[in-house]
Amino acid sequence: MSRTPNTTPAKSRSRIGTWFDHHLYSLVASFGRMLRKPWSTALTIGVMAVALALPLGLWAALANVERFAGDVQEARQVSLFLKTDVAADRADELAGQLRARADVAAVEHRTPEQGLAELRGSGGLGDTLSHLDGNPLPSLLIVTPKGDEAALTSALAALPEADIVQHDAAWRERLDGWLRFGGRLAWVLAAMLGFGALLVVGNTVRLDIQQRTEEIGVLQLLGATDGFIRRPFLYLGLSYGLVAGALALALLTAADLSLRAPLEELARSYGSDFALRGFGPLAALAIVAAAGVLGWIGAGLVTGHYLRQTRPTDT
Repeated sequence: MSRTPNTTPAKSRSRIGTWFDHHLYSLVASFGRMLRKPWSTALTIGVMAVALALPLGLWAALANVERFAGDVQEARQVSLFLKTDVAADRADELAGQLRARADVAAVEHRTPEQGLAELRGSGGLGDTLSHLDGNPLPSLLIVTPKGDEAALTSALAALPEADIVQHDAAWRERLDGWLRFGGRLAWVLAAMLGFGALLVVGNTVRLDIQQRTEEIGVLQLLGATDGFIRRPFLYLGLSYGLVAGALALALLTAADLSLRAPLEELARSYGSDFALRGFGPLAALAIVAAAGVLGWIGAGLVTGHYLRQTRPTDT
């Protein structure tokens, strides 16, 4: 008795292979269509890259400003200068009592000797300090709050050993306010310019669709699915987005390199080792991928609208 060979797996593999080949062909062909129209492609990619680079540059600037301003915990610290007649043992005891408070995260005790050594090492005061009789500096307790900073500052000021309580809360709150405003501004710019980039890709894909109207009509008459027809245009939008994202990173890198040397020189004049920090590898990949998705969405919206308008109806 003869058996009929089972050709279902082969047909399935053939169908999957064809699907994969068409995706690969659509991706490669999208780059070919871009290269055939260099000026139009350069204009589209350039506009998209600038639209992406502006909010990304603002985000990078805000991140560097936050890093330059110092760690948030350090900005929250309260400096408690004790009276000069408070002995070191009493300062250590007071530091231990403060560490036991529920609204205190940490306490650092700096002795007068440590303060004097720090002043001498800061430069410019060595000769002046050498003429002093004794050490005029008091003990310093640097308190990091855990809860309400204002209530803790008031409690520290009420201590009998306290001489001066220094807390730059107003400065930190103003800085935090500006950073929050900058972050919100970056999101607004990203939304507006991202929408603009989406429109640029959509218009470019629309022009490409108009040039291939007859080809699309033939495919529809032959029974091609919307997905089959849409696929090359989706990859075209994806290609625009990927290249534009890479160009936006290149523009930001060029700006970073042009500003890094003078900024480092300025920071060194203030005794700081601050340096600009750009996007890491993972962040760069995420940016390029997001730009590609943006191009894909723009192409999908335009192509879907066109296909809905031109799909033949059954009579």
